Amino acid sequence: MKTHKLFENDTHTWFMFGRDPHKPDKIIDTNQYMVVTNENALLMDPGGIELFSSMLTTIIKSVPIEKITHVFASHQDPDIISSLGLWDQVLENSTLHSPWLWEGFIRHFGMQSITYSPIPDEGERLTLDGVHLDFIPAHYLHSSGNFNVFDPTSGILMSGDIGAALESDEAPLEVDDFEAHIPKMKLFHQRWMPSNEAKLDWVRRVRELDVQMMCPQHGRIFKGENVAKFLDWFENLEVGVLNKK
Repeated sequence: MKTHKLFENDTHTWFMFGRDPHKPDKIIDTNQYMVVTNENALLMDPGGIELFSSMLTTIIKSVPIEKITHVFASHQDPDIISSLGLWDQVLENSTLHSPWLWEGFIRHFGMQSITYSPIPDEGERLTLDGVHLDFIPAHYLHSSGNFNVFDPTSGILMSGDIGAALESDEAPLEVDDFEAHIPKMKLFHQRWMPSNEAKLDWVRRVRELDVQMMCPQHGRIFKGENVAKFLDWFENLEVGVLNKK
């Protein structure tokens, strides 16, 4: 599993983990993210159970395991959080932040020592060592209870399935040609995003943020002008349709 450092200053660092050429066959490749502050770390969408050993081995090269005091699950999908039961065995004094709607479902993955902190529908702010991280509502995109994570300092938006594309393990980290990237995203967003109203609400909300980098759970990240291009494209895309070309 590969590690990429997306941002670093004197208060915190953003890491991205993924592009795992050794993942099991027929498993969708996923991007996992982590913010490390002076005394704490927030692990975001830590992945499926089949990735746990690779994730653990990779992460401890960057941060001591006891520093991971917070975990975030954007929604309930197994590729997001089915590894929870294993993280529950290695993390001490850790809190899982996830939508209130999915607590009864996510607990099926296994929770004994990790504390569940339900995120209200309107979102909330987590502050770690003075670093502010905002849980931004992204309901129905695609889950009925869903959140993104925004860091106002770096301008990074961890956007979950919004912006997702299916790529090879060797694909570039960043979108370099937006128009060429559209076919890799279009059918996924049309089929998996069920609500045009929710989509427009999210676009309005994100346009009010100073997003410098948009980091989805699958595929490449968007930087600079490609963030604005994605918002324009997504705003005009009809979603909640089957086999719409």
